[in-house]
Amino acid sequence: MARYNKIFGGPVQENMPQVHEAICDTAVLPGTLVVRTAGKFVPAVAASKGRMFVVQDNYLALKDVDTAWLAGDRIIGMELIDELLFRGRVPTATSITQDAPLSANAAGKLIPATTGTFVVAFANETYNNISGADQLVSVRAAKGYTFA
Repeated sequence: MARYNKIFGGPVQENMPQVHEAICDTAVLPGTLVVRTAGKFVPAVAASKGRMFVVQDNYLALKDVDTAWLAGDRIIGMELIDELLFRGRVPTATSITQDAPLSANAAGKLIPATTGTFVVAFANETYNNISGADQLVSVRAAKGYTFA
């Protein structure tokens, strides 16, 4: 008789965050929303459905959050889980208010949700991006992705 009756020994809680790796054919900045299509990551758009991921910084190569992953790289995507906070990329000239519903634009950046778009996250802070560059804002994933 075996000494143990289970292969997995712990810990018993879910490891956070859940990360996935896949090739991305386009260059992407950390904080960009992506979805997996045909085994590859592609930037999310307003109509994207299914599991959503936020691109992690390339800590393996000691890169910062403003250094893009190159086209063709195997990137790390963190699965948007609603009980966790993430930093999502907001395009320049975009104003975000705390608790506002957010969706993805055509480049996988977070923008205020409009009627008919999927809400993928809620803003955890108020930020008016007049910096001239995409910026990271604190967000919490929406449960089950809903329509605005």
